[in-house]
Amino acid sequence: MFFSKKYYLIFCLILNFVAPASFATEIYRSVDEKGRVTYSDRPSTGAAPVKIISQPSRQLYPVARVYDGDTIILEDKKHVRLLGVNTPEIESRQRAEEPGGVAAKKWLQAQLQENKVYLEYDQVKRDKYKRLLAHVFLPDGKHLNLALLENGLAVVSIIPPNGRYSDKLIQAQQHAEKLKLGIWGMPEYQARPISQIANHTKGWQRFTGIPVSIRKSKKYTRLLFNDKVDIRVANTNLNLFPALDTYVGKSLEIRGWVARKKDSYTMLINHPSSLRKL
Repeated sequence: MFFSKKYYLIFCLILNFVAPASFATEIYRSVDEKGRVTYSDRPSTGAAPVKIISQPSRQLYPVARVYDGDTIILEDKKHVRLLGVNTPEIESRQRAEEPGGVAAKKWLQAQLQENKVYLEYDQVKRDKYKRLLAHVFLPDGKHLNLALLENGLAVVSIIPPNGRYSDKLIQAQQHAEKLKLGIWGMPEYQARPISQIANHTKGWQRFTGIPVSIRKSKKYTRLLFNDKVDIRVANTNLNLFPALDTYVGKSLEIRGWVARKKDSYTMLINHPSSLRKL
């Protein structure tokens, strides 16, 4: 199949809306002796392959209501958890309100005046609670996951293999943190020495400390701060991090949730954005 240059852009647009499997995996560009450019899905002498950048598809859905700062409910009653971010909890039967939770929910409600959003999925489409996992966009193109971070209403929470837009999300958080916007200016979210972990409260937290050794098991690699406190990285995610032994002896900030087992404490780190050298 051959087509001229003026139809190439149209062809690329069509690729964004049609399943990739219905098209050839390669497109070739060739120029004849008169300088005319043609494209084909079949290779020919002198033809060069063209890199085709496919755009993730988005689908429009009606929204029924906002559940909290990082979760919306569609008209079909499906819950959608915004990917790559976490906002403080609002009050519920299971938990107390966390500082900043109501502000994040009100902000998200204000954004959804049209009650319609585009959802863009990543590799894993649902979480263990059966919620849809998506990047959420307004009809005008505004990326709500990103905007929550830009306003200091959320923190980055990347869980592999879902990592789309991670660089942009991290940059947005860094900017809000530098300006002390939203939660970054609240005393409840300031970093504390990891020696105080026994006095931790529920929810997302920040600690600082220096790991003294490393230990690897079948499932996790752990950075040990003492015999009662560690942070752990799933071995399946180690490829995302620098070599963990490079963190030993270095002053670190750790961001996430504390888990307790008897008198021992651990924090699961899913992505390098939650573990940084000071």
